[in-house]
Amino acid sequence: MPGSRAASFLALPLAALLAGCSVTDTIDSAINSTFHSNLRLPGSTSQSSSGLAVGDEPFAVKTGIAILVEGGSAADAVTAMFFAMTVTYPVAAGLGGGGICLVSDPARGIREFDFLPRAARAGGAFAVPGAVRGFYDLQSAFGTLPWQRDVAGSEAFAATGFPISHTLAMRLSNAQAVVRQDPALAAEFLDQAGPKAEGTIVASPALSQTLSTIRLSGADGFYKGAVANEVIRASAAQGGAISLQDFSEYRTGVENPRLMAEGNLSVALPTPSTGAGAFAQTLLANAARSGDPENAVVAAVRQSLARFGISALPADLGGTGFAAVDQNGQAAVCGVTTNGAFGSGKSAGNSGVLLAAAPGAPSGIAGAFLTPMIARDGSGKVVLAGAGAGGPNGTAAIAYALLRLAAGQSIDRPGDLRSTGAAPAVTVNVIACGGVCVALPDPGGHGLGAGSAGP
Repeated sequence: MPGSRAASFLALPLAALLAGCSVTDTIDSAINSTFHSNLRLPGSTSQSSSGLAVGDEPFAVKTGIAILVEGGSAADAVTAMFFAMTVTYPVAAGLGGGGICLVSDPARGIREFDFLPRAARAGGAFAVPGAVRGFYDLQSAFGTLPWQRDVAGSEAFAATGFPISHTLAMRLSNAQAVVRQDPALAAEFLDQAGPKAEGTIVASPALSQTLSTIRLSGADGFYKGAVANEVIRASAAQGGAISLQDFSEYRTGVENPRLMAEGNLSVALPTPSTGAGAFAQTLLANAARSGDPENAVVAAVRQSLARFGISALPADLGGTGFAAVDQNGQAAVCGVTTNGAFGSGKSAGNSGVLLAAAPGAPSGIAGAFLTPMIARDGSGKVVLAGAGAGGPNGTAAIAYALLRLAAGQSIDRPGDLRSTGAAPAVTVNVIACGGVCVALPDPGGHGLGAGSAGP
């Protein structure tokens, strides 16, 4: 196993990362727009005692709901949602990337799965992928359906095609310069006039073949054999240095998350060994000094960024978050990233895999702002399962939701959240449980991705 988590926020030379990167706004101005603007609030919520899913991309959310309807667990649902997004939302989720997930099970407690994209031993432009290994390990531990069922939906999307959703169209428009540089990406998502329009049917036969191999052979279908060889060959041809040893030695970090008290709630966050855990815990600690959640979070973001020496960031870090709760009370929440919009913007040959940028790239800091969170009440019931992703304001938005709940305030409408102000590149998606559970997509987003598995 590689030594340190090279994508860790704390392990990165931040000044070097941020120097010379493309920046659209200062962090300070982005914060001002986060909690002090009147964005439209979509009315898309779902309530159910049978299971819920929420995320940025609606077709992926529908895939997760289908898994819950079939009796799958929340872990099955987030696995299916991730693989669907590698096809329907590759701007933020990909086989070449990685992430962090938390799973809370009534009988087995809470576990954390860390599988961020890591630096290759020999350096290079591209990261060692962690996502397939991470979701395979998560599903093996907490899934109830066959692995093949969880992957099959994504394979079908890639093979037969899917309509470009509104949320993908919005993000694609902003990232078209990246897409244009890769022939495979350009062929799928661009025409002579620019990005293909919302609703256009697109497909990825090469990615379908890779997903078929993963469906049949599990993680070994990606980290060994023809797929691994093609990814490594294509990486080397484009300035990468990923090796078979990097692939064979990749391991998911599976551990107990950091637990902290917030009011009468027990809150699970990523451990401080990840950049995400370090940043989120610092932000919450700073926010705890004020009794007003909105103003507290705005001030806490500034304080936390200043502590870590961050003044500006790339416009799109390539991240997204999603969550599911099943009828048995299991909750699973994930934040994933490709370290940039469409990762590095480079396809790995005939595999259909988008290579994630190396952690040392300007967008390599993305993992620091993946903030999956699960909060439970005194009886152990999950009252919040959600994730902020894509930037510090994603972390701020999920922290705001937590502080509201801890203060005894309800969260049952999108307006009870605070949009990141930078959607869809920076997002928050939440399932909140009071008398019933309610799925709340980002109120400033474009995906309206919330669904229930029952009445």
